[in-house]
Amino acid sequence: MSEPVLSVDWPAYHRLVERLAAQIHESGYRFDSLLCLARGGLRPGDVLSRIFDVPLAILAASSYRAAGGTVQGELDIARYITTTGADLHGRLLLVDDLADTGATIERVRVHLRQRYPAITEIRTAVLWVKEGARVAPEYAVMRLPDRPWIRQPFEIYDDMQPEEVCRRVHGAAE
Repeated sequence: MSEPVLSVDWPAYHRLVERLAAQIHESGYRFDSLLCLARGGLRPGDVLSRIFDVPLAILAASSYRAAGGTVQGELDIARYITTTGADLHGRLLLVDDLADTGATIERVRVHLRQRYPAITEIRTAVLWVKEGARVAPEYAVMRLPDRPWIRQPFEIYDDMQPEEVCRRVHGAAE
């Protein structure tokens, strides 16, 4: 039996991010720092940064590299965080696209507590939580009762080469 698939188009994706923003706002949580995990958390992190008017910090973390990003492997966490704001401090909102197993969020929390003592609290926000995740993010739009592959709208670019982009842009037949 094949793995179920949840396909999300751009309008649905944007609604999910807006629902996440509303959930955070309605909770009353006021955060001092916002850190998104690249790549999946970049898009929701950017939007939340704009809505809440908090500088965006970015940390690259990846475990999905094999088989076009569909097979989870060893988690790599970047050495440095990029931000135009102050160093991470106070109440932190950690943003990713999903909690699959929860391993990324767990490891990044440990990483942040070890390297950034000025952080006093970490809350997490994701669009999706899959069944069986070891972590329960404080903010999640959808809690999935199964473990579908989530086909996000930007995944069309995962296997696209520059030549195909040129054909699409210039209208050549594919």
